[in-house]
Amino acid sequence: MRKTFGVLAHVDSGKTTFSESLLYHMGVIRFPGKVDAGTTLLDADQVEKARGITIYAGQSQFEYEGDTYCLLDTPGHVDFSPETERAVTVLDYAVLLIDASKGVAAHAVTLFGLLEKYQVPVFFFFNKMDLDTADGDKTLEEIREKLTKDVFLIGEDATVLAGGQGQPSEALVEFAAERDDGLMERYLNGEEISAAYLTEVLTHLIGERRAFLCLEGSAAKDQGVREFFQVFHCLTRTEYQTDGDFEGRVYKIRHDGKGQRITFLKVMRGALRARMELYCGEGEVGKVNEIRIYSGEKSRSAEVAPAGLLCGVTGLSGVACGSLVGIRRKGPDGERKPGFQMIPAFQAKVVSEQTDSHILFQTLKILEEEDPQLAAEYREDGSILVSVMGKIELEVLEQVLSQRFGIQAEFSRPQVLYKETIAAPVMGFGHYEPLRHYAEVHLRLEPAPRGQGIAFASECRVDVLGENYQNLIRTHVFERVHKGILTGSPLTDIRIVLTAGKAHLKHTEGGDFRQAVYRAIRQGLEKADNVLLEPYCRLEIAAGEEYAGKIMADIQKRSGSFEPPEIIGGTVRIRAAGPACEFMEYGMDLAAITRGSGSVSMVTEGFRPCHNPEEVIRERAYDKGADKENPSSSVFCSHGAGFVVNWDKVEEYIHLPLEVIGETPDGAR
Repeated sequence: MRKTFGVLAHVDSGKTTFSESLLYHMGVIRFPGKVDAGTTLLDADQVEKARGITIYAGQSQFEYEGDTYCLLDTPGHVDFSPETERAVTVLDYAVLLIDASKGVAAHAVTLFGLLEKYQVPVFFFFNKMDLDTADGDKTLEEIREKLTKDVFLIGEDATVLAGGQGQPSEALVEFAAERDDGLMERYLNGEEISAAYLTEVLTHLIGERRAFLCLEGSAAKDQGVREFFQVFHCLTRTEYQTDGDFEGRVYKIRHDGKGQRITFLKVMRGALRARMELYCGEGEVGKVNEIRIYSGEKSRSAEVAPAGLLCGVTGLSGVACGSLVGIRRKGPDGERKPGFQMIPAFQAKVVSEQTDSHILFQTLKILEEEDPQLAAEYREDGSILVSVMGKIELEVLEQVLSQRFGIQAEFSRPQVLYKETIAAPVMGFGHYEPLRHYAEVHLRLEPAPRGQGIAFASECRVDVLGENYQNLIRTHVFERVHKGILTGSPLTDIRIVLTAGKAHLKHTEGGDFRQAVYRAIRQGLEKADNVLLEPYCRLEIAAGEEYAGKIMADIQKRSGSFEPPEIIGGTVRIRAAGPACEFMEYGMDLAAITRGSGSVSMVTEGFRPCHNPEEVIRERAYDKGADKENPSSSVFCSHGAGFVVNWDKVEEYIHLPLEVIGETPDGAR
């Protein structure tokens, strides 16, 4: 059986120390490495060693009692949470560490929500129980309050569950019986519940995320780690289809010391073989040159990677993080660009006096392959912008540019990153017909749920427009960041549906549909109910009780909201949420309010409608008509010459029948 599990936690909760202790017990390393000393197996990058934090998801593989385990040690700092999310997409199980001396941090809530989104079963490990301030019972109550009520703290039952022998406690049996009808019936009938039967029931409940078990220990003192894993081993199960066509999911991209691109993927079905040709999306085909099995920085070559295994491959260049790859081509229906929940809230300008701007931009695009959320943008005025989660990420990016590429760069103060979407469906029409060119595209733009990004589907019959042109249209939808018309900010959370299209037998060329697609999207936005979005953040504030009134008043002043404060032993804890632009520098402002005694933990939680759109639109002063790269007009042909038709007149000239919103064309798929 092959199992992939990840270790997740808020920063400084002991996550990497836990992973090192576990790898030591599994015989992977001779002694546990130390984060402060830079000797850990999984934090192998020089920047990670220098800063003493996990930046990249490190991995290792080991065998235990006949099963193969792939361990992913994920970043804990908020600024690198997109890397954590990419790792979560390939997990079978997760271990969420909680610092029992501090309780459930705000970022732990975000991580648990992330695991819920991807339906990953979770085990809890209460770490740092050796400290005087640690409180397992209080931590358990916080989990019930903030995360889930389906949680049970394992004590002496750990030995029973790991060995499958002995008598389980009445409390654990009752906990499981409340969630399983078969066990409840046996329990009510007075039957003896064996450890083996209870283990089977709990394994099923955990796999369905209906039960979450907690164990206690101290990774730094090597207490409870081995016992935890013995329970984890007995209560986890995976099933993978080992025959049939290969399918894999890409979760990480790196470049080795020679600049060679390594695509990390999980084999979801079938088996991956060296020299296998794969479809990588958008019509791209790549060939696997080499399969590598990684443990830290070191790797070994393999000819075959079976279902359930993590591996790195060389030879694939046209695939992005989050993508599915396989030996079969995907059709145009239902495809979408990989969408992630952890989205950057800020944007910063990058400059380098010693490096040509084009070289700098191309270097950033290499780093964007590794972190798609970076979204490097080259503007008409020659400026270069990158999207980031926060200041720490900018500092790391500066180090990476210097150490890996020898580029000395500086970044401006981060500014809030706005986005745009629409409130209701709208049709967009694009026509491109200068002399000896021809393409027409009809697109329906529909609002999508928050955080979904851009999606694409087709309702156009292949006898109306051939599949090759439909694939081309899909490519053009995803090949660029489309701008909104309010502020010129990136477009998001929109489903783009191809309803009709037309090509010319002789005059349609490759770039014609690109122009038609861009113009159709823009023409639809001109008629749409456009919505400006801004990033929101969630805060957890702790300060002296005497400052509660000032803090709550300050939150309201910043257009934020808060839950009823909790006062324990003279300390007030306030959970709040508000626009990221208003709380960007809140740590310093809170210090001023509380005379340096207050603390705040802050995480971004996606985009919401902007609280002051008129003000932002006025400040941005985006001139949509002057944006020549994003025209909403179309080009038609008459008497051998092309002429431009403004967006509001396009529908009078369009060639194909117009679709009315709410009606579906006959034969739509």
